[in-house]
Amino acid sequence: MEPYPKAYLYKRIVQAKLFMDKHFAERIDLAKICWEASFSKFHFIRLFKEVYGATPKAYLSKLRIEHAAQLLDQGMPVADACMNAGFESIPTFSHAFRKQVGKTPAAYRKARAERLQSMMEEPMDHIPNCYAVWLGWQIEDRNPG
Repeated sequence: MEPYPKAYLYKRIVQAKLFMDKHFAERIDLAKICWEASFSKFHFIRLFKEVYGATPKAYLSKLRIEHAAQLLDQGMPVADACMNAGFESIPTFSHAFRKQVGKTPAAYRKARAERLQSMMEEPMDHIPNCYAVWLGWQIEDRNPG
């Protein structure tokens, strides 16, 4: 018989995830998260990955990148987004951002600005054809050929 029921273990894993969700922008590391969950490091990593499909480090990085992308969308400079999202260095942030998003933070901001500009200049180009047809709008063939 196991010393603890699985539900108890999973509850602690969920509590650790909620701790990460709340404190991702702070300087937290795996030791702090394990302490919050009352697990040994290796046991925690194994259970967390089993439940969430990613290591705690990958999950924390994903949270930080998502938050940084929101900050960049709001026009925040890359260095400020990096620090506000909990990264300790711009190179680490840039590498992680490019790995997850597919673009550097600066390229992401530039592409976002270009898209917003395009939406201002040609708003109809950004409405899906299926939606326009559903509303009964007349649409021109956008890809004549």
